[in-house]
Amino acid sequence: MLKFEHNVGEKEKKYRIYGGAALFLISVVTASIFLLVAGCVLIATGFWGWCPAYSGFGKNTCETADSGSAGE
Repeated sequence: MLKFEHNVGEKEKKYRIYGGAALFLISVVTASIFLLVAGCVLIATGFWGWCPAYSGFGKNTCETADSGSAGE
């Protein structure tokens, strides 16, 4: 089952947003639906900080994993 926890690190978020924006702009010029969808997915996962594929494989690129409300 997929969990909606942050699993994309800050550095990777930037790469996803920039790469997605580039793909989005290229798709507008070339009228490619595939590039448009790929760009939108990258932008969305960059903003949300959650990747469903990473959740499925159990991967996490966050520097510090969010542990919810960790008390002392």
